[in-house]
Order: sequence, then structure tokens, then C-alpha cells
Amino acid sequence: MQQELKLRIISGVILAIIVLAVTWYGGFAFRLLSAVIALLIYYEWSTITRLQTEQPVANVAGWVGQAAIAAAILLGRFDFALSLLVFFFAIAVGFVAAQSASRWFPAGIVYAGLTGIALAEIRGGDAAGLQAMLFVFAVVWATDILAYFVGRAVGGPKLAPRISPGKTQSGAFGGAVSAVIAGSVIAYFFIPEADWLMAAAVAFILSVCSQAGDLFESFIKRRFGVKDSSHLIPGHGGVMDRVDGLIFACFAAFLLATLFSLIKGDGMAPLGAALFGF
Repeated sequence: MQQELKLRIISGVILAIIVLAVTWYGGFAFRLLSAVIALLIYYEWSTITRLQTEQPVANVAGWVGQAAIAAAILLGRFDFALSLLVFFFAIAVGFVAAQSASRWFPAGIVYAGLTGIALAEIRGGDAAGLQAMLFVFAVVWATDILAYFVGRAVGGPKLAPRISPGKTQSGAFGGAVSAVIAGSVIAYFFIPEADWLMAAAVAFILSVCSQAGDLFESFIKRRFGVKDSSHLIPGHGGVMDRVDGLIFACFAAFLLATLFSLIKGDGMAPLGAALFGF
């Protein structure tokens, strides 16, 4: 067990360094990272839900859709990528209506495609995007790490025993508190113009969504009887195992930033700045 934890920590640190370096660099490098993550998520989703073996025609359509969305992300055409996501989601729903694919097919299109779009759009190409992405990472990582250690140290009632027996209410609370602290620290040092109350509120929302994303992936794996989404990352399993919380947090950040931008009348451009009310 100690050896497994050591491997998990080492691979986690290496991945964090790579991701932070690419995030700092931004531009095409981060869009490429976002596209690759989305493609790997679709690969793992289609494997877990058995689309590859049980619905090969639908799965090919899914890969065509994900490849098109990834290409739009690489070109920086986020509006076009969203349009493609809607288009291929409609096609996926058509497969389900024709009873030639399961309901997990359209869900996979959205889950993977929106992940890549949200990541790339939040980061964007400006300083506000870098600040927003660092904020999201800090909140999600603080939630994940402290929820694990607080849950093990304190124990107590289970959070969702039927879905993930190892998660506790104390861990969820500890993760949320640590996320608010981490978000506030990032806001203090990297986003001096931020509204601190807004930053703390956003951190709490993203932490809750991150934990919901973790539970969602646990539900999917339990539903299909698999332990890990794949074996791509030593000590962590697959990409979905590593970014399950990040996925839902990015969905929430993307939606919140879009909502705040529209309320302020700024449109879709300043997503990073919109998260913090400056």
C-alpha cells in the first residue's frame, strides 16, 4: 500500500509540473493539451461503457465528432467547437432513437467534448485566463488532496456509500474548506484585482462540483463493473481517474464565467476575468 501511494505521489507531481508548465505557456500548447485530454477521455468512456465492442458504428461516429471538436479547439475556434458539440450530440441522440446505441453514447460526446472546450476556453490566451486556470487547478487539487487525508484521519459517516464507499462526509467538508482557502490564497497572490468574497464563493462552488464529478465517475465505473478507467497513468489508473473532479469543476467554471460575462454585457471573451468580478 505504501509503495502504491509513493507511485501515486510521484506520478501526480510529475503530471502537475507538466500541466502547470503548459498552462503557464498557454496558446497552442494548452489548446493541444485540452484536445488530447478530451480525446483520451472519450477513449476511456467508450471503453468503460463498451461502445467499442457493442456499438462499433456509433463509436466511429463518436470518434469523428471528437476529432472534429479537437481540431476546432486547436484552431482556437471555441464557438465553432461548441456548434460541433451540439451537432454531434444531435447525431448521437439520433443513434439512440434508432435503438442502435445506448444512452451512454450522447453522454460521452458531451462529457469528453465539453471538457476540452471548457479547459481551452477558460485558459484562453491572456493573463486573466492564466489566473482563472490556476485558480481552478488550486481549488480542485486542494479538494482532492485534503478530502482524501481528512477523510482517512477523521472518518465518520459515508458521503455516498452506494456509489463510493471510501468517501466520507468529513472528507467532503475538509475538501471544501481547503478549496476555499486555496482559492483565496491564489486570489491574494495572483489576482489582486479580484473580489475576495466572489473568489471564495466560486471556490466553494467549484469544490462541490469537483466532488460531484468524482462521485459521477465512481458511479459510471460501478455501473459497468470496472476499477480504473484505464491504465495510462501509473498509480492513478486512467485520465478520467485523474481529472474526474477537474471535469465538473471546469464545466461549472465555464458556465459561471459565461453567465457572469453575459450579465455584465461583455460577451464570451473575458471568461477568466468574469470569474472574479473585475
